[in-house]
Amino acid sequence: MKLHTLALAALVAVAGQSFAQTSTPTTAPDKATVKADRDAVKADKEKLKQDKKAGASADVIKADQDKLAADKAKAKSDNKARKEAKAGTATPAPSTTGK
Repeated sequence: MKLHTLALAALVAVAGQSFAQTSTPTTAPDKATVKADRDAVKADKEKLKQDKKAGASADVIKADQDKLAADKAKAKSDNKARKEAKAGTATPAPSTTGK
């Protein structure tokens, strides 16, 4: 029963984060944020792999998969926002020379 409660708490935490998200931030995420997102995805994959190997219950594995999916989505959106911001500032100014 304790494991079931733990899995439920993890699902509520992930769902709470999803509902609490606001619109895209006005500033683009920096390189460190994108790297931290990538590291979080790697850690989630490793935890899921260990839980499967240890024979954890379906609830725990489902919670791990949900957290992994949420972290992947966050990493993807942060990376996309960073690329768009970088492309937006890198566009050349129109030429003002009149030939």
